[in-house]
Amino acid sequence: MSLLAMAALCLCTKESPTNTGITNHNFSETSVSDVDSNHYSVIAIGTQLWMKESLRTTRYNDGSVIPYVADSAAWTGLGAPAYCWYGNDSSAYKTVYGALYNWYAVNSGKLAPAGWHVASDSEWNVLITFLGADSLAGGKLKDTGITFWNSPNVGATNETGFSGLPAGYRAYDGSFSCLGTYGYWWTSSANGAGVAWYRYFGYNFAEVGHSYTDARNGFCVRCIKD
Repeated sequence: MSLLAMAALCLCTKESPTNTGITNHNFSETSVSDVDSNHYSVIAIGTQLWMKESLRTTRYNDGSVIPYVADSAAWTGLGAPAYCWYGNDSSAYKTVYGALYNWYAVNSGKLAPAGWHVASDSEWNVLITFLGADSLAGGKLKDTGITFWNSPNVGATNETGFSGLPAGYRAYDGSFSCLGTYGYWWTSSANGAGVAWYRYFGYNFAEVGHSYTDARNGFCVRCIKD
């Protein structure tokens, strides 16, 4: 399904990471921090260790600044790394939803903290296979209730603790859309020049969506342990 079609539907003693009894691997890491000193809890799901929140760093892991682009016209013409906050409002959206990065920022290879990386399309496949199937996994990965998700938030159990949220996205024309209804996450996997794969959850279905789109779009990012 295309993006436009979807939019039209609109430091103490170490312990095991948070889990809900569905893990099959032992990890000792319970949290991770980025170069901006944002702290993220982590969750073990199967053989993988994921951040429980979407990335919100404004700098690469080498300390260099990721360009912040608020202006819609400037965002539209970009073929280089950039990030923004939903609605260009960091006070309202940064802490809860994280940043929206274009795929050029993802493709820099420097977004994630040391020892971590942006999850690839195949790593998302591993996650989904462990949870049973695309048709089941979305509900297990979505935050429950309708505090953040619009009703009815179909199938949401969040039994993994992944706590996926509907942060919406920034389209390549610079507009913002789908807050409360859809959440989109880039993978690190390209699908041709200027196009990359992503995953998405919706308020009105329980599966994990899978498609590819223009690299200029702004999506959330989840990181996974190396």
